[in-house]
Amino acid sequence: MIPAQLKDKVPPHNAEAEQAALGALLLDPDAVPHILRYLRPDDFYVNANKNVFSAIVSLFEKGQKADLITLADEMRVLSCLDQSGGPAYIAKLTDSVPSSANMEYYAKIVQECSIRRNLLRLAADISQKAHDDSIDTGILLDELQESIFEVNQDRQTVSYRSVREIVPDAMKMIEELAKNKNQYTGVPSGYAELDSMTSGFQDSELIIIGARPSVGKTAFALNIAAHVALRERMPVCFFSLEMSDLSLTYRILSSEARIDSEKIKSGLIKPSDIQSLMDAASRIYDAPMYIVDVPNLKLLDLRSLARRMKSEKDVKIIFIDYLTLITHENSDLPRWEQISSISRSLKALARELRIPVVALSQLKREAEGKQPSLADLRESGSIEQDADLIMFLHREREIDKRKDERAPYTPTDLLVAKHRNGPVGKVGLLFFNKITRFESLEKEHAEH
Repeated sequence: MIPAQLKDKVPPHNAEAEQAALGALLLDPDAVPHILRYLRPDDFYVNANKNVFSAIVSLFEKGQKADLITLADEMRVLSCLDQSGGPAYIAKLTDSVPSSANMEYYAKIVQECSIRRNLLRLAADISQKAHDDSIDTGILLDELQESIFEVNQDRQTVSYRSVREIVPDAMKMIEELAKNKNQYTGVPSGYAELDSMTSGFQDSELIIIGARPSVGKTAFALNIAAHVALRERMPVCFFSLEMSDLSLTYRILSSEARIDSEKIKSGLIKPSDIQSLMDAASRIYDAPMYIVDVPNLKLLDLRSLARRMKSEKDVKIIFIDYLTLITHENSDLPRWEQISSISRSLKALARELRIPVVALSQLKREAEGKQPSLADLRESGSIEQDADLIMFLHREREIDKRKDERAPYTPTDLLVAKHRNGPVGKVGLLFFNKITRFESLEKEHAEH
């Protein structure tokens, strides 16, 4: 429903700027590639101008330049010459500007008016849907956020750089990496061997951590999140759909203080442990880490809150524990289709926010007792396609429980099974179960 005061208003446009931009293009047809950075046919409000620009673009795609003759002929082919004012209108356009000097200025005016019209259309659409009680408000909010993002994306000009411009930046980055061996292009995990393979978790990537139950998915993800927040001082958002925020904080305290997590929860800690916990708490207290503790979290709510966290806290990485616990809006869909939709949405979210999104995933029951593969990802093959990096936590064999209770750690392999932009391989880890902490096998060997 469009508000009454807006119904009779003419949408934002500037017919003179549209004509001037087209006239400048006819004076300088070689500038078409440059103007295409800013404008598309739908950006023109006057229909005749839209038709003229469409014909200019059509000629450009054929490798031809637009002038009075070729443009009129192309518009005949497109069946839009007569309805656009004929050859006389094209001639009028060439007389609308003395030169092509201000072409970019005219194009930006046309672009700004187009954006305003898109925003008005969006507002009218949302206003109409908001009056429909059958539409869930969560869906409306998500649609609104997505639409605004799309309008903003359309506003960004498509550009390019020559290799002459890019090479100095590339060499500068290489020199900086050479000076500091521990510097990565992405978000560091804190595990040197993994980071050397990935150069950190990269922006816009969907990363999957898979494992069977009780192997340590949450612990591993939490270890990485804590490293990023505590040591790299990068803001982190951790969506926990299975454990409470208090339980996760117990785990972080246990890991940082190296004190048995069960003793912390049961209150059986020794007086000598108090200082270690206080030291750990002081480190954690100011860490830029944010935990979202919501069971049965809807996909729409997750995306909405992720956008908010990026906007308000500038989070550099998001963790989701875990993927198959996210609630899809359409529960009538087959489960595999729901998971496929969730997976695609998480990948789209990573691209939209331009940060890594790390999602945990259960493996199929058939994966028990054998080395996991991509086919073992539970309930959807779409996860394998959407993810940029897939890792599995795996133990070669089941450890005897009594022996495991006495052992300080359990050897665990981190298998990098898919890496869209780099190598795959295996990273050796040690899992200290009592303090829910994974450490590098290399680190343990170095200390002994």
